[in-house]
Amino acid sequence: MREITDFDAIVIGSGISGGWAAKELTERGLKTLVLEAGGPVDPQTDYVEHVQPWQMPFRGMGDRKKIVADYPIQRECYACDEVGHKFFVKDKENPYTTPDDAPFRFFRGRQVGGRSITWGRQVYRWSDLDFEANAKDGHGNDWPIRYQDLAPWYSHVERFIGICGAKEGLSQLPDGEFLPAMPMTVVEQDARPKILKAFSGERVMTIGRAAILTKNHNGRLACHYCGPCERGCITHSYFTSLGSTLPAAQASGRLTLRPHSVVAEVLYDPTTTRARGVRVVDSNTMQDIEFTARVVFLCASTIESVRLLLNSRSSAFPEGLANSSGLLGRYVMDHHYGSGASGAVRGFTDRRTTGRRPNGIYIARFRNVKSQHPDFLRGYGMQGGSGRGGWGRGGSMPGYGPAFKQSLIEDLGPWSLSASGWGETLPHADNRITLDPTVKDKWGVPAAHIDVRWRDNEKAMDKDMQTAMAEMLDAAGCSDIRQHGSNNPPGHCIHEMGGARMSKTRETGVLNGNNQAWDVMNLFVTDGACMASCACQNPSITYMAITARAAKYAVDAMKRNEL
Repeated sequence: MREITDFDAIVIGSGISGGWAAKELTERGLKTLVLEAGGPVDPQTDYVEHVQPWQMPFRGMGDRKKIVADYPIQRECYACDEVGHKFFVKDKENPYTTPDDAPFRFFRGRQVGGRSITWGRQVYRWSDLDFEANAKDGHGNDWPIRYQDLAPWYSHVERFIGICGAKEGLSQLPDGEFLPAMPMTVVEQDARPKILKAFSGERVMTIGRAAILTKNHNGRLACHYCGPCERGCITHSYFTSLGSTLPAAQASGRLTLRPHSVVAEVLYDPTTTRARGVRVVDSNTMQDIEFTARVVFLCASTIESVRLLLNSRSSAFPEGLANSSGLLGRYVMDHHYGSGASGAVRGFTDRRTTGRRPNGIYIARFRNVKSQHPDFLRGYGMQGGSGRGGWGRGGSMPGYGPAFKQSLIEDLGPWSLSASGWGETLPHADNRITLDPTVKDKWGVPAAHIDVRWRDNEKAMDKDMQTAMAEMLDAAGCSDIRQHGSNNPPGHCIHEMGGARMSKTRETGVLNGNNQAWDVMNLFVTDGACMASCACQNPSITYMAITARAAKYAVDAMKRNEL
């Protein structure tokens, strides 16, 4: 049977944003093609969260020669381990380049579900403190939207995917529609009021807000606290597109999902000034095939989406599609993270945790909320948790056998409490993505050249993360407090944003307030590339809300014959 190549909508990418685009477009009546560069994933056979170390040939340490050979960059992500590396790309097949003095870590997963299989699952709404920051301090361009534009879409997303969390009533961290919160440990419960009192209520430690179910929801089962979520979840207890949005799209009867489809360029029709479709390289046959549609949603992840636009050149757009502003590829950001402090906690030795809570504590942003810090702009949140020295410490201790194992369970070490900062990066035009002039991937698509650097504002913020966390640990009564810095390069946080930013005018960005390309009105970009700033909160739920909002706009515009 001849393959159908014409659709109402094409979605490029099947991860967090692509899954939401597929769900919303199909449920609103569009016959939608989702193109995924990688292969299919079968949760029944491919998810490995319950595989135990003694079931692994290398006991969880991995085949080092294979990992170093195939995943020299990807292995720096904690989730790329002996059984989890299947959810990461092979670096030789998917190269990128950087300046010698500006390392960048680009962690990628090419499979149906994308990085939604391995993401950290922390979800925090942005506020107008974030959407107004560029306009107030002059770094970057003003966002064309505000919190009120996204608030109903945050709710729409939360109701569908299920978010556990506690309401705190903070203006800088708006509450959402939550399932019951995961419980704090006794140590965290003890520290929270002490920190609140010491800092006049400005430093709020709460339980993390996570896209993990604490009760059965929308046909998915509650989390059973097994722990290694980054290896998949057979009960679909945390949100993935593979377990939530793509099945919803499939249920509409209007979804066509095509894996092994490497999109090489978006095709532009100069007579209509619209995108007419895409050119795909079938990764199995290495043959080109074209697909057409009335609208195209680009959801391939920040760097991949920008790379694709840069490679979609024509006489009308010689420097990349939708690039009349000259800003495509610029203002790329990531969160700088990892600096903080830890401390020992006295007492509570009669208490222990049960299972492996896949969540931690979150300390909401408190810098530059009410008053300006003298050393830096913007702010940071902090993530961490508490625990006791347990089973894992046996890896560096002599001993074996039942008695030794039992001692690791019964004779736990003391409690500790720690947290590190996730900080906002200022948008800079010179933090950018271009195409490498010579390096190409396995499928002949030019590789991204990534030049992104931490600057003085981020470095000053990192220092404050350490000092501020040490202050909070002291207020909580901890001892042996130790500060730690971070040397994580850009990209390591896996929160890449920018490169095709939203803007109020076509001269100051690539996309308008509905995520349409200013120059190509039937082209929508709704992944991290659209972001005009990066706030300090984990961004994925904002991508989801933006995508759902843009999908409704696109369908409504099609009904009005505007697209």
